[in-house]
Amino acid sequence: MVPQETIMEKYIVTVKEKEWRLDKFLMNKLPSWISRTMIQKAIKTGKILVNGQEKKTSYKVKNGDIIEVEVPKPQEYEILPEKIDLSIIYEDKDIIVLNKPPGMIVHPLPNKSSGTLVNALLEYCKDLQGIGGILRPGIVHRLDKDTSGVIVVAKNDLAHQSLSKQFKDRVTMKTYLAIVDGRVKNKEGMIDLPIARHPQIRIKMTITKNGKVAISNYKVLKYFGDIATLILVKPKTGRTHQIRVHFKAIGHPLLGDVVYGHGKKDYIFGAKRQMLHALSLGFFHPRNGKFMKFNAPLPEDFKHVIKELTETSQT
Repeated sequence: MVPQETIMEKYIVTVKEKEWRLDKFLMNKLPSWISRTMIQKAIKTGKILVNGQEKKTSYKVKNGDIIEVEVPKPQEYEILPEKIDLSIIYEDKDIIVLNKPPGMIVHPLPNKSSGTLVNALLEYCKDLQGIGGILRPGIVHRLDKDTSGVIVVAKNDLAHQSLSKQFKDRVTMKTYLAIVDGRVKNKEGMIDLPIARHPQIRIKMTITKNGKVAISNYKVLKYFGDIATLILVKPKTGRTHQIRVHFKAIGHPLLGDVVYGHGKKDYIFGAKRQMLHALSLGFFHPRNGKFMKFNAPLPEDFKHVIKELTETSQT
């Protein structure tokens, strides 16, 4: 058997992280594909050193500690082009703007290497391979699997660099529609709560004072009695699961959200996925600098839930 390749990483503990358990510190630093079990195993087998010495999983890190990590390298897998219909809103020689359907993953994962947006793009754009990385060609931002709506893809390196910088610098304009549980009291507001990966459950994010800055501005568009609220959200930052985590934190999780909300309990309204739709996206064209804004029509399931809630709230 050929030994699996490893990668070496080095981290320095800062003041805000001191007294964290060693495994918690690494959970917040290492890529999400590395599980808590993998981290604990690496600590026990001496593949993780603190100031050149082996430590226990429960070791409380100190300010200035140098932590060296040897962990397995992710297995490479082949990504094949696939003929999948795409809903194209706009296209030119530099970019493609699409309306992503709910249920589609943006880029391949170790356990899901087909049926993704990237598979479809590789078939549609023959020269896309390698732009921005082998596993995520052309991808400059993402939407969760069950979030629908507008997404932009770069067709060349110039576009990829420009769009990536715009998202990083927060100059893009993103607007979402969300249906949340219950009646949101304030008709307008800002949720300013830092977000980090959940220390025990890797697929989840959570609110924590040590997290990254996350800000979501919102406005109520419609009340469905006390059952639910239709919200327009303009996130200032782009953290993973940001809108879903923020509205759960204020007591109004997204309808249909199986991770942060009531999940299957919302099937009664037809909400079989989180009710979140990327309605519009604005950015500066990477070649000519012109500001462009694109809208994505609501998918049928979203419209169906609005109809069901409207009828239920009126009875």
